[in-house]
Amino acid sequence: MGGRQDKLAMKGRVKALVLLALALVRTLWRLAWHRHIDGLTRFRENYAEDGLTSISEEDRRAMGSFGRCIACGRCDRGDEQKVLDSHGQYKGTMGLMLAASRSMPDYRAAARGFAFLSDFELEQKESLCPTRVPMRRLAAFVRSNAAAARVSVPASQGAKRVPSSMPASGPEPLRLAPRA
Repeated sequence: MGGRQDKLAMKGRVKALVLLALALVRTLWRLAWHRHIDGLTRFRENYAEDGLTSISEEDRRAMGSFGRCIACGRCDRGDEQKVLDSHGQYKGTMGLMLAASRSMPDYRAAARGFAFLSDFELEQKESLCPTRVPMRRLAAFVRSNAAAARVSVPASQGAKRVPSSMPASGPEPLRLAPRA
């Protein structure tokens, strides 16, 4: 019975080596005979519909500090009236910190939320944060990348991007008329 297992293991190894060899031949063939497409161009082609954009080296380094939020809720202090006045468009600072630090396609929605907060307010909230999330830097990053974010489905399925004429912070909040 041990001989049969040895043969099966050998067949698996041979198959793996053949697949690796084919991948190497394919890679070398492409390098020799196809036009070169740089990585950034390929990235944009592959991920533009998903709302992912390329970022600068400085932004990439800063993103490491964006994810520090531990959802303690301290930054939500004083947001109650803004939440009520926004009629659902602003749900509090903590939600923005969590959403904006985790998914680039959410930046358009996050930028609309950040429109309710001034840099002065974000600076005050930074001082309350036990993990020192750089809220002003995060807000600026989100606003600068919001134009490339998708709405809810890929552009190929009808989603619309934020027009370049619209400020990155989004339009003015929608004001609903009070119920009669």
